[in-house]
Amino acid sequence: MFALATGGLGLAKVAGRLPDNEFLQFLKFHVSHPEWNSQFKMVGFALWDMIQPAFMFMVGVSMPYSYEKRQKLGHSFGKQLSHAWIRAILLILLGVFLQSRGKSETFWIFTNVLSQIGLGYGFLFFLVGKAVRTQVIVGLVILVGYFLLMLPRGFENGYSMPQLFDLWFLNLFPRAKVFEGHSYATLNFVPAFVTMLMGLMCGQLLKNDNFSAMEKLRRLASAGAVCLVAGLLFATVCPIVKKLWTPSWTLFSGAYVIWLLAIMYWVIDLKGWKRWTFFFVVVGLNPLAMYFMGMQMKAWTLGIFKTHLPDILFAGTWGPFVSGLMIALFFWLILWWMYRNRVFIRI
Repeated sequence: MFALATGGLGLAKVAGRLPDNEFLQFLKFHVSHPEWNSQFKMVGFALWDMIQPAFMFMVGVSMPYSYEKRQKLGHSFGKQLSHAWIRAILLILLGVFLQSRGKSETFWIFTNVLSQIGLGYGFLFFLVGKAVRTQVIVGLVILVGYFLLMLPRGFENGYSMPQLFDLWFLNLFPRAKVFEGHSYATLNFVPAFVTMLMGLMCGQLLKNDNFSAMEKLRRLASAGAVCLVAGLLFATVCPIVKKLWTPSWTLFSGAYVIWLLAIMYWVIDLKGWKRWTFFFVVVGLNPLAMYFMGMQMKAWTLGIFKTHLPDILFAGTWGPFVSGLMIALFFWLILWWMYRNRVFIRI
């Protein structure tokens, strides 16, 4: 969330001004949006590639904890179901709201990460607490079925089934100008649902007292390995395309976010190395606030800084990085104040 909201601290712009600096080009690669196909032919990824998969994955991880708490509070199944679907609808509409910034009308598009989470969240609720075998079967059916639906049209940008679907679907909504296409697609939420399902399965594993901590760690590591191998094998017939969230991308990215969870579990829960996490805990307890500030307030915040601070801070080759760093610190301090005063924005 911190990386997403701060836009990579302006490092991509700095790297563009210093094309001969290899380290900055390395950083630019990791804070930039991916190309159409995977930027790696086999194993590896850019950090920016993994932000949305990690975001959607952790939504799934949190669900077993969230709904167990509601059960303990005595909420009926119906009340939990209505909460899940109200949350889903609000996330979809918040995504549309953010996509509409700077527009003269409501911009009906559902590719924003909040909308993508919302489109799958209500359906994911029905799999909370179900057997792992059932969850695996559902995930495989979705990935294989979605691949078969995509296969006749192929995976070329602008001609894929999800993109062609949007040319019809998004033009059903009122809009002054005909929607003519976008790299990302509404139907991405279908395979991305499996990314959230992976998180749900991992969350249930972490909550399962029948396994020791080391057994949980081994299972997470093994699950990541299985997903990576499966994703690479699938990639021989289904390209790894993040912007379409192809089934191979779902497995490929799923491997790395599962391993990331395993590393965090080992470092924080097993080793007890927690002090370094405080900076991110402050962000993580108010993710919607951070996301909204990142989407809506960056230009305004930078304008305030430029009004009251010396121009030299924002000039020169490193100006974008200084600007990005100051904005990031300002946003974090707002969240820190909210944390100190127990102000948490939730749906």
